[in-house]
Amino acid sequence: MIDPHSFTDSTHPLTTHVSLTLYFHFPSSTIHATALLTLQTPHTGPLSLDTRSLTIHKILDPATLAPLPFTLSSSEHPIKGRLLTVYLDNNSSVLILYSTSPSSSALQWLSPPQTFNKTHPFVYTQCHPVHARSVFPCQDTPAARVCYSAKLNLPRELSAVMSARHCDCHDPVGTDLDGVLTNEESGFGFDLKSLWCEEGRVVEEFVMEQPIPPYLFAFAVGELGFREVGPRTRVYSEAVDGVLDAAAREFAGTEEMIRQAERLFGEYDWERFDLLVLPPSFPYAGMENPRMVFLTPTVIKGDASGARLVAHELAHSWTGNLITNKNNEHFWLNEGFTTYAERRIVEVVQGEDIAALNIGIGWRGLNEEMERFKDNMEFTKLKNNQEGVDPDDMYSRVPYEKGFQFLWRIEHQIGRSAFDEFLKKYIATFKFKSIDTETFLDFLKANVHGIEKDIDLQLWTEGTGIPPDAHEPVSNLYIKITSLAKDFKLGRMPREDEVANWKGQEWELYLKNLPRAVEASQVLALDARYRLSESKDYEVKVAFLQLAISSRCRDYYGEVEKTLKEVGRMSFLRLLYSGLVEGPGNEEEKILAKRVFAEARECYHPIAQGIVEAIFAKHV
Repeated sequence: MIDPHSFTDSTHPLTTHVSLTLYFHFPSSTIHATALLTLQTPHTGPLSLDTRSLTIHKILDPATLAPLPFTLSSSEHPIKGRLLTVYLDNNSSVLILYSTSPSSSALQWLSPPQTFNKTHPFVYTQCHPVHARSVFPCQDTPAARVCYSAKLNLPRELSAVMSARHCDCHDPVGTDLDGVLTNEESGFGFDLKSLWCEEGRVVEEFVMEQPIPPYLFAFAVGELGFREVGPRTRVYSEAVDGVLDAAAREFAGTEEMIRQAERLFGEYDWERFDLLVLPPSFPYAGMENPRMVFLTPTVIKGDASGARLVAHELAHSWTGNLITNKNNEHFWLNEGFTTYAERRIVEVVQGEDIAALNIGIGWRGLNEEMERFKDNMEFTKLKNNQEGVDPDDMYSRVPYEKGFQFLWRIEHQIGRSAFDEFLKKYIATFKFKSIDTETFLDFLKANVHGIEKDIDLQLWTEGTGIPPDAHEPVSNLYIKITSLAKDFKLGRMPREDEVANWKGQEWELYLKNLPRAVEASQVLALDARYRLSESKDYEVKVAFLQLAISSRCRDYYGEVEKTLKEVGRMSFLRLLYSGLVEGPGNEEEKILAKRVFAEARECYHPIAQGIVEAIFAKHV
C-alpha cells in the first residue's frame, strides 16, 4: 500500500498525465466530464482508482473507443470514497466518462446571493488533502505526480482560472470532444456534444506541464477580475473594485518576496505566481496551488500583514510543490519546511522582530495543540500513523510548528550558512519528487555528518509532545508583549503608549498569551479601551472572541454569531464552535452553536461542514 488514504495499489503503474474536458452545469451543481488517464507503462489486469461522489457512465479504450469492463464498489469508505477498478488488457491509457455530484467534497457551488456581486454563480475546488477524487477519478495520493491539460466549458459571462497555464479561449466546437461517443453510446443520457456546443458558452484551455500531486489540481469559475501587482503576479477575485483594490494594496510587495525567496532556495520554477482571493466561505487561510494561490479574504487586513500568508504559500513553491510528502503521514515535510521558509522570507522583508512575533504566535499554537490532542498523542508526532484516520479531522498546527522547531533546531546546531547550503542541496536533489521522513533523515545524516549525535532525530520525528530542546523565540518585542500578557493576569491592562505601534500580529500574540479564561469584567474593559471585537483583522477578532467565550462573557455572543456566519475559514470555525460546546455547564452555548450552524451551514465549504459536525459529534 502506498497511502493509507488511497486505494492506489503499489503494484499498478502510476498515472503520468490526465486530460480533462469539464462541462459546468450550474443549475444542477454538476460537472459532466471526461478524463483521459495515461499510465507509466501498459498494464494488464485491474487498475485501482479513487473516486468519491462520482457517477461513472462508461470507460473506454481511447485507441479503439471499445468499452473497458469496470466495477465501482457498492459501499462508500468514509475516508477513501469508492474504489473504481478498471480491467485492462495491455492498455497504457483509459478514457472515463463521468459526472460529479452536488455533494462533491472538493467543490463548493455558490449561488448568486452567496457571492459579492450577487449576479452570477461561482464554483471553486479545494482538493487538499484527499478530495481530487471527487472531481475526477485518479490515484489520489501525493506519490502519483501528474501533468494535466483541461478544457473548461462555461457560460460566456464567466471566466476561469486554474493551477495551470492558460493557453486558449475559444467558442466550443465538436472537436473539443474528439474521442467522446454520441448520445446513444456515451451513457450520459444526453448528447454531450450538443450540450457542449450550445450558444452562450465558451471554452477555456489550460495546461500544467510540470508533474504535481493531485491535491494541487485547482480551478475557480465565476465573474472574475484582476489587478497587475508585479511582473509575475496578478491578483484575481470576484470582479468587485473594492476587493480587487484592497487585495492589490495588501500584496503589492509580492515580487520582492519572490526575489528574496529565490536567493534563499533557488530559481522559482513555476513561471507565474498569481493570487486568487476567494469568497469568504473558502475553508483555509490559503492553498498553495501552483501558479494560482487561493486565499481567504480574511487575509486582507489593510496593513500589508497579510503578506505573511503569501510568504507561506510562496515558500510552498519549493517545499510542498517541488518536493512533496509521499502521503499525509509525512505532512510535516510540506508544512514544517514551508513554515521555516516563510519565516526566513518575512525576516528579510519585514524584519527580525516580525519574524520573532510569528514564531511566538506559532509557539503558542503548538502548545495549544498539545492540550487539544492530550487524549491522542499520536497526532503530536511529526511522522504519525494515519491508518483509518481522516486527515481533515487531525489537521492541526503540529506539522507546521513542530516541524519548524525541528528545522530551527538543526539550523542552530550547524549554523545558518551551513543550513542554507543544505536546504538548497535538498531542494535540488528531490525536486519534482514525493518523499518520506526516512528519505529526508538519510539525506540529512549523509550531508550533515554527526548530526544524529547532536540532535535526537528519532525523538523529534517519532516522539510525542514537544521535545525539550524546542524553544520560544528571543526578541525584545516578543518579551515585552508576553510580559504585558502576564501583567493582565494581575489586573493591569496595557497602556495606550505601550501598544501605540501594535498591528494585528502584536495583538494576536498578546491575546494568545492571556489566561484561557478571565473575569467577564476584564474582557469588557479590554474591549472598551481597544475595540478588539471590532478589529478588521480576523486573527485578532477571533482570538478576542475565543477569550470572551471561555470567560463566559455573553455580551459578545452576538458578535460570535455574526463572525460564524460571515467567514468559513476552518481554523476560526474550529476555535469558536469548540469554545462554545466544549466542557460542562454550557447548555446555552451549545444551543447557540447548533442554531448558528443550522443557519450558516450552507455557506460553508463541505470540508468545513464536516469539521463542525465532528466537533458536535464529540461534544454535543
